[in-house]
Amino acid sequence: MSKNSEFSKLRIDLDNAITYGTKLTAKTMARKGLKEAKESGLKGEIEYFLGQIDLLNNKFTSAIEHFDAAIKYNPKDGASYNDRALCMIELGIMDEAILYFDKGIEVEPDYATIYHNKGWLLNNLGEHTKAIKYFHKALELEPKRAVTYDNLADALYNLNDFSGARESYRKVLDLLKPGECRQIRIQIKKKIKELENIEVKK
Repeated sequence: MSKNSEFSKLRIDLDNAITYGTKLTAKTMARKGLKEAKESGLKGEIEYFLGQIDLLNNKFTSAIEHFDAAIKYNPKDGASYNDRALCMIELGIMDEAILYFDKGIEVEPDYATIYHNKGWLLNNLGEHTKAIKYFHKALELEPKRAVTYDNLADALYNLNDFSGARESYRKVLDLLKPGECRQIRIQIKKKIKELENIEVKK
C-alpha cells in the first residue's frame, strides 16, 4: 500500500469500487488516481494506477509490467505484489502467483488484502483449511472486511462447517452498508436459507 495518505485513500476507494461497485466505477477511480499521481510526479503511483487500468481492461501482461515498475520504485508496495499475483492468476500462472502473494506479505505484513487474496486462491485450489488461516489473518488486521467473511463462509461450507458458514454470511450482512450491494445481500440471504435447510435435515 502507498505510504502517502492521499494515495492510500485513493487505493482503498479503488479497491472498494472493484469489490462492491461496477467496473465502470473502478475505471473512473483508477483514472482519477492516475491523474493525481501524474500531477504529484510520483512515478511509483503512476505505474500502480496504469497497472490497475490495464488490469480492469483485461490487459494482464501489460498490467504486470506496470506493477513490476511500481515495485521497482517502491519495493515495499504490497499492493503491487498483490495485483501482480492477481494478473498471474488470470494468465493461469498459479504457483508463481502464490510466491508473489508471499513476497507482498513479506514486504508489507500489515496489508489485509493480500492475506485475503491468498486465502481466496487457496480456497479455489481446494486448500480450504489453509485458506481459512489467511482469511482469519486478514480479519485480524481489518475486522470489518465483509468480503473476507463472504469468502470465509465459502471455505467453511467447503469443509462442511455449515453453522460456521452461516454465521460468516450473517456477518457479511451486518457489515455491508445499508442500501448498498442489494444483489449481494439477496444472494447471501439465499445462501443462509440453504444452510438453515441443510441443518434442519441433519
